[in-house]
Amino acid sequence: MSGDMNTMSNETTKEVVSRRGFIGMGSAALAAAGMLSAEAGAQEQTEKPYPKKGDKSASAPGPGNREIDEQNPDSFLPPQTDAGGVQTFKYPFGISHKRMQEGGWSREVTIRELAVSKSIAGVDMRLTAGGVRELHWHTAAEWSIMLYGNARITGLDADGKSFVDDVSEGDLWYFPTGIPHSIQGLGPDGCEFLLVFDDGNFSEYETVLLTDWMAHTPREVLAKNFGVSEQAMGKMVRREKFIFQAPVPGPLTTDQKSTAGSLGLSPVDFSFRTGKMPPTKKTKGGEVKIIDSSKFKISTTIAAAIVTVHPGGIRELHWHPNADEWQYYMAGQGRMTVFATGGRARTMDFQAGDVGYIQKTLPHYVENTGATDLKFLEMFKSASYQDLALSEWLAHTPAELVMAHLGIDKATYDAIPKSETVVMPE
Repeated sequence: MSGDMNTMSNETTKEVVSRRGFIGMGSAALAAAGMLSAEAGAQEQTEKPYPKKGDKSASAPGPGNREIDEQNPDSFLPPQTDAGGVQTFKYPFGISHKRMQEGGWSREVTIRELAVSKSIAGVDMRLTAGGVRELHWHTAAEWSIMLYGNARITGLDADGKSFVDDVSEGDLWYFPTGIPHSIQGLGPDGCEFLLVFDDGNFSEYETVLLTDWMAHTPREVLAKNFGVSEQAMGKMVRREKFIFQAPVPGPLTTDQKSTAGSLGLSPVDFSFRTGKMPPTKKTKGGEVKIIDSSKFKISTTIAAAIVTVHPGGIRELHWHPNADEWQYYMAGQGRMTVFATGGRARTMDFQAGDVGYIQKTLPHYVENTGATDLKFLEMFKSASYQDLALSEWLAHTPAELVMAHLGIDKATYDAIPKSETVVMPE
């Protein structure tokens, strides 16, 4: 590190201009030392000696959690480029409260767990084969990606027409606000999926559930509504089910036929097959698939990018001008630095199952720090995906102006990619 040489130079200068040395110095020597001291002081402001891993200055001999420190090396010993206070932008699903039920479980990361996450909340849910996330709807729109297994989803569109489909790993679905739906795990081992909601205050504890609604409606009213006797309502559940175990459903075509009724099946496709979609951008460093309302028509409030970064690669320095970014890390490990206004910056490390969050317009990158592919989601409360890359900006700014800013030569400027790369290397 250049800081070693700077430190030696600074220490020598300080010794020369020490009180003892000052007494015996002539005016010429004093002037020379003054210039050296000023130069060293300027260098020290920008390149202060910084501890390395293993240095006493970087040690933490008191109580601590070594496993957490090892998972978060850039928090234990931040890069020298970090500065100031930047709000925490990471929360692991692994420490979220897990709501356990027969048939599966649910856990969430909302603004209550991650204070910076104001525009989006996320839920990780597991259903067994036959396990049901009961019929319900939300006051927020629901976007989802299948993380594991197989599931059957049902819905009812705004015209009262039914939708029934089977989804597998990598597939998406989207249900707008107020659209009733359900999810059920299929064989052989049910499913796990990530739900993303366009409201950071959302909670799975605050959905409109069929069983909860019925339990809080007088029996005589239900009898009148359904045209049956009150006695027929006697065995109806008296509390919410949320998630419960049921038999594995039969063939998809059977359910589609039985729900079509006189109106027929919905023409709206609430699901999307990412496996059939080619990468939006592919480089030596990785690839990205961008899915917004231009591709997934029904998804009018949430846009997404599925990013894969190969070992040694980096999701290039960029920012998003139209929305905050909510991240979910699906595989691998990486690190991200978020640069904020006022010369502040913070670096944090991420593993599979972690949530990240970047406020609108703040520059950042994501670097693969592991030996396997890093895969993560970029989610936005927006109908369209937008981003701007640093390289693209500089390449479309007059060369002399960029070189004057950064102190680089023309050859370096010419090497900057001329268009957005997304994942480096090209």
